[in-house]
Amino acid sequence: MRLLAISGSLRRGSLNSALLRAAGGLVPPGVAVVHFDGLAGIPPYSEDLDVEPAPAAAAALRREIAAADGLLLATPEYNASIPGQLKNAIDWASRPFPDNALRGRPAAVIGASTGIFGAVWAQAELRKVLATAGADVLDRELVISDAPGVFDDDGRLVDNAVRADLESIVVELQEAAAARRALATA
Repeated sequence: MRLLAISGSLRRGSLNSALLRAAGGLVPPGVAVVHFDGLAGIPPYSEDLDVEPAPAAAAALRREIAAADGLLLATPEYNASIPGQLKNAIDWASRPFPDNALRGRPAAVIGASTGIFGAVWAQAELRKVLATAGADVLDRELVISDAPGVFDDDGRLVDNAVRADLESIVVELQEAAAARRALATA
């Protein structure tokens, strides 16, 4: 089983990327968490560019999503919403509608913030955008406020309560992906 991890943060020391790395350490044997690292290279969405062949970076994103059994997205909060580059990537992945790579794919949204709200608005926005594009979004959230306090200086998750919540979400995503796979082969 393959879970695709996408961080909405482009920052080198991103806490959301660290959260996804921690999630990768919580999966059982037989489950791989693959990190998508091409977010910065995806061009701004334009219907004029959305032709075959699609721009290479957008096509790579679509292929990665289509090859994944489930999606795990971690987002920071910028101006009470999701970062523009992440929204842009979802716009590319949502085409062609309705037969896009997101259609029916299980997805979980998590987030970490240095502020007191833990990216709660961004997570709600991202869940809405993904569901509108056709993803099967888990009705769960992981809101981590004051995120630097849950990681050590090397970016490792050290908060046991957060680790348990993250593991629970990863297990639920894995189960949703397995159920989807079973339906497809039935």
